Amino acid sequence: MKPFLVLQLRPEAAASDNEYQAILKKAALDEGMTRRIRLESEDIPPDINLEDYSGVIVGGGPGCISDPEATKSEVEKKIESAVLGLMPKIVSEDIPFLGCCYGISILAHFLGAPVGKERFGEPVSVVECQIEPEGFSDPLLEGVPETFDAFVGHKEAVQELPNGCAHLVSSQACPFQMLRFGENVYATQFHPEADGDVFELRIRIYKDKGYFHPEEADALIAKAHEGHPEQMAKILKNFVSRYTSV
Repeated sequence: MKPFLVLQLRPEAAASDNEYQAILKKAALDEGMTRRIRLESEDIPPDINLEDYSGVIVGGGPGCISDPEATKSEVEKKIESAVLGLMPKIVSEDIPFLGCCYGISILAHFLGAPVGKERFGEPVSVVECQIEPEGFSDPLLEGVPETFDAFVGHKEAVQELPNGCAHLVSSQACPFQMLRFGENVYATQFHPEADGDVFELRIRIYKDKGYFHPEEADALIAKAHEGHPEQMAKILKNFVSRYTSV
């Protein structure tokens, strides 16, 4: 089979490795079925052929595409440029793509929709998501109940539905939790690979990154372990099942 291309944006090795293992577990993949690139330390080969892959999965990260350019580190600029550089081909050729958290900012920004911190940011938490009418027939949401727990934590958010996108999932605080462009290009604001253990590690790693007050860490960890990630994880598994090719 063609492997899935997994692009990771987290500069912290522990967070990146844990995210990769979570993606493998929730998607029912093994390492031999993927090609992993850590964008903070590796370059996407200039001659990469996306048609050699079953699909592209982009993980989350601490950067914000809406931050002023002057405030971004060189690593953040490198990561952002690398992912944005793939979007013209992905969007124009409708290549299977699943962007998680940071990925929805990338997709919306590329499509010309506003992304920012004015509205719809969510603290590190487990929220109840709702499938929108367009989502009921979407194959990535097959088997997912109308409402489900989602693991979130983001400073910026999509401010308006990008032109040409189907609105698949919302939450009370953040209307744009899952979008689809064309037939095969998807993005989620939530983390479909996450569970209580995954979020516990991230809370410990990012407790000084401005997502929450550091003294709240233990309470947030306890809440994360009360969430039910099983339904959300079906989205990753459905993505892999739908697009696995030889």
